[in-house]
Amino acid sequence: MTDTLNVRIAKWAPETPSDVVTAFLERPAFDPAAEETAREVLAQVRARGDAAVLEAAARFDGAELSADRLRVTSAELLAARQATDRDFRTAAAEAHKRIARFAGAGLRKDWTISTQRGGAVGEQFVPFDRVGVYVPGGAAPLVSTALMTATLAKVAGVLEIVACTPCDRDGRVDSNLLFALDLAGATEIFRIGGIQAVGAMAYGTETIGQVQKIVGPGGPYVTAAKRLVYGEVALDLVAGPSEIAILADETAAPEHVAADLISQAEHGTGHEKALLVTCSDKLAVSVHEEIARQTAERQAEPALMTVLRDGALLAVVNTLDDGMELCNRFAPEHLEIIVREPKNWLKKVRCAGAVCVGPWTPVVVGDFAAGPSHVLPTGGAARRFAGLSVDAFRRRHSIVCFTRADLKDVLPVVEAFGRVEGLAAHVRSAAVRFER
Repeated sequence: MTDTLNVRIAKWAPETPSDVVTAFLERPAFDPAAEETAREVLAQVRARGDAAVLEAAARFDGAELSADRLRVTSAELLAARQATDRDFRTAAAEAHKRIARFAGAGLRKDWTISTQRGGAVGEQFVPFDRVGVYVPGGAAPLVSTALMTATLAKVAGVLEIVACTPCDRDGRVDSNLLFALDLAGATEIFRIGGIQAVGAMAYGTETIGQVQKIVGPGGPYVTAAKRLVYGEVALDLVAGPSEIAILADETAAPEHVAADLISQAEHGTGHEKALLVTCSDKLAVSVHEEIARQTAERQAEPALMTVLRDGALLAVVNTLDDGMELCNRFAPEHLEIIVREPKNWLKKVRCAGAVCVGPWTPVVVGDFAAGPSHVLPTGGAARRFAGLSVDAFRRRHSIVCFTRADLKDVLPVVEAFGRVEGLAAHVRSAAVRFER
């Protein structure tokens, strides 16, 4: 079984990089082929609205819909609540409570500081009026994503929260997902996914009103579509197929490390990435064996096996410092630190979406229950983006309130900059106030 899986093991050091490791690190955040398709579909949605959305739903999802069926009704939401079991409703309520609590604690407060002459400068934060959240469908309903997007918007004070998620061929949306979206505060839910959903939210159609910002993860086509509508709407981050990196030493349990790598490889797109970085040859070999054993036990599906064969790597380094350097170069969506004194390594993390510290913090707790949103940067985008937070749903306004004395105090500065930049009218707008 181990030979069949062929999970790669490679040595790496900063001064002698491995070709295998280098190739693993260089994964694209965007798919050019997906972008070409997205450009075509988006142009149609922009030009033809609902008609193009319905055609795309039939083309990509096999769903034959009509415009009056796009929006999920109140009756459907009530039926969905009745169809969900008590255990899930309890679990969803607990996760929602934790997510909302974390989001509330993260809200930045309005602030001001006094100027030298009696005025004030500061910032205030105002929620968007209308946002769109995208929740992937595919192989399974991502109920956790519903909670980790819409809940943040609700806590931020957004009044109109539009959710889009794909339906099946019969137009049905999973009852658990509808329940989660309703619980999280979605005010409108539409049964469309993919490029067409991004286009509908970005441009607006006869049925779906335009939003100001789109958030949420997706596969290559959704990621490409979001990139192409940037500027028409605000966006959150590049959030594509799942990734995990684990920095571990000999204290880590091989069965735990293997289970964590497999957990993030099972999402089903075939583009996921799973990386172990360790200074222990023994751990690398043991994890290799554990992956084979655990996948054999569960009769792993083809997409998972593809990721473990092509998108998994066990990298052996000389020191943990080298290992952390490799993790930072990978810039993973999720980083687990399973070493002696794991908190001591937190300050050395430069590029990661979320960091899970210690042997009792598998990524799955962040996926479902811990509190921070699991919408995180992928494809190396953690070098440039942070994960989704509550303040992504608010606009920041800088505030300046000068007194006459303040303006007089800075007038020489204004005059100097205006002279250097050749903007006489700028200077005049300040100086004119002192001419009488």
